[in-house]
Amino acid sequence: MNIRPLGNRVLIKQLEAEEKTKSGLLLADSAKEKPQEGEVLAVGPGKVLESGATAPMPVKVGDIVLFAKYNGTQIKHEGETYIVLDADRDILAVMDRELN
Repeated sequence: MNIRPLGNRVLIKQLEAEEKTKSGLLLADSAKEKPQEGEVLAVGPGKVLESGATAPMPVKVGDIVLFAKYNGTQIKHEGETYIVLDADRDILAVMDRELN
């Protein structure tokens, strides 16, 4: 990966939409809703505070995050689609892997 987010931004790969319902019915492509979850692939250095110090990032590479539905910027790179999000504004929660 050669995309490096700047500041308080995070690069994520959106998780795939579910192919089946919980009852086992297959979903048509038009019926699949894009999930609002993704895996963090890269993080920026953090937000620079008024004091000049850098605030630590709230997420790390490998985290699965829940993000706001219409936020972020989609980019295409080498045939893949990624989303760049602002860590403070666009990321709503970090998912606990044990609950999935």
